[in-house]
Amino acid sequence: MSELAVLGFVGVKAVNTLTPVWLLGVGALLSLVLIGLLWALLTVGARFVRAAWLRRASDVAGASFRQGALSWIVIVAAILAVVGLVGTFVLRSPRESWEILASLGRLPQVSEGIVYETTIPGSRVAAREDEVIVPPSHRTAVAFRGAELRALTITSSENVSVTGDPEAEMDSLATIDVKAGEPYSWRMRPDAVQPFGEREVDAFYFRNRSSAEASVRIVVSTDVVYPEVRAVVVTALAIFGVYLFYLVHSTFAPRMSAVAHATYKSEVVQPQFIAVLLLGLSLMALSIYIPYNTFGEDIKMLKDSGLTLIRVLCIFLAVWGASTTISEEIDGKTALTVLSKPIGRRSFVIGKFFGIGWTTALMYVFLGTALLVAVSYKSVYDARETGNEVPTWQACYLEMAGTVPGLLLGFMETLVLTALSVAISTRLTMVANFMICFSVYVLGHLIPLISQATEDSFEIVRFVARFSAAVFPNLEAFDLSTALAGGIRVPGEYLGMSLLYCFIFSLVALLLALILFEDRDLA
Repeated sequence: MSELAVLGFVGVKAVNTLTPVWLLGVGALLSLVLIGLLWALLTVGARFVRAAWLRRASDVAGASFRQGALSWIVIVAAILAVVGLVGTFVLRSPRESWEILASLGRLPQVSEGIVYETTIPGSRVAAREDEVIVPPSHRTAVAFRGAELRALTITSSENVSVTGDPEAEMDSLATIDVKAGEPYSWRMRPDAVQPFGEREVDAFYFRNRSSAEASVRIVVSTDVVYPEVRAVVVTALAIFGVYLFYLVHSTFAPRMSAVAHATYKSEVVQPQFIAVLLLGLSLMALSIYIPYNTFGEDIKMLKDSGLTLIRVLCIFLAVWGASTTISEEIDGKTALTVLSKPIGRRSFVIGKFFGIGWTTALMYVFLGTALLVAVSYKSVYDARETGNEVPTWQACYLEMAGTVPGLLLGFMETLVLTALSVAISTRLTMVANFMICFSVYVLGHLIPLISQATEDSFEIVRFVARFSAAVFPNLEAFDLSTALAGGIRVPGEYLGMSLLYCFIFSLVALLLALILFEDRDLA
């Protein structure tokens, strides 16, 4: 790419910084299209099908754009969608943009470790010493694109040569020699040359150099040319999934959703919500330019400090919200007025949890998006400050994508403490709520260290440590900021188990909240 991009005013540094954000924008645009189609289907279905839940779902789908937690989330998605739409024509030429997005259509065609097995007949033995025998070529069907090849392994029981060109000579540069019992292995590297070019490969052509039959096993791993386009799919499914979750619980639990909606509306207009948002955005912007003196590892410090900042601010917001919307409403007799209507105590408590959860989710969307943009820009900024080569947009994307699991785990931890705070607020005041939640936060992060340090201690000490580990949530399981900052990939299985742990502990905390609130005298 030249120093100036398409329109002459977007520099390479800006292009490399904004391209990962552009991929998020394309995903947001796709999610808005899916949401619009769902809304249209519900609207049409409500007119022709006489079902109360369908009419309610249609009303909720339309109202979610104007009010409620989804209205701001949709606004953020719309802003990203504008970036995705405009960036397609501004960041680079439309042809290059569509070339990147074309990898989306190839995602179903690529796979990891496709195995092909074949048998190559032996060659004829020379009758005279001066006779030269050229082994015949045997075709083996395969299917992949050379440009998408990421790994290739060929093993054979005899010496064979293989090529993708049926016209290639046996000992030419286009052939690969595979020795008996010695696997040939090729992996894609930044400076590697594709062994079969970038064309479609539909067959390998083998020549058996020995007289014995050769058993050949081929393992092919492929991936799209631009694997970063998976961010488009993940972003679209994530936004659409959040919308679908909101639609389902608002349709089938209207009373609980009414409490959640009222709680959310009262929280987002509070001064502390605006203060926390402005504080988080300001610190996020400043953290880009703060020198950490880490000898080229400033971006790791940015990710670590950014994830911790977002988690702490959202936990503070959740505990404050639980105290003001439950404890103070009970003391001020507001809860008694609400429960005098056809709203049960269960709907009240669970609705409060969902309302506070939507509030913290919105804060995570704001601050998390800001952190992703900051991480993408930090890679380019550090290179400029140190005089190093400007990183590619793929490198910026890897840094940004590696931050997403930390945001998800941090939000799970926030939900656990939100549920606990809701339970405490049914009986205690704000000060006691903050003190208990702060103690649980500290002990929850120290539980693994305490358990490990007391392994060789007295039995009573080990019992106390194990009892604490059973009672207090292991919040350290949600804190992988150090590992994420170091570039260690978090497997999807770990995220799934963390989500299950979050669900179970939050459910236990909500059951405790229901028990404590069930016999609470509100008068």
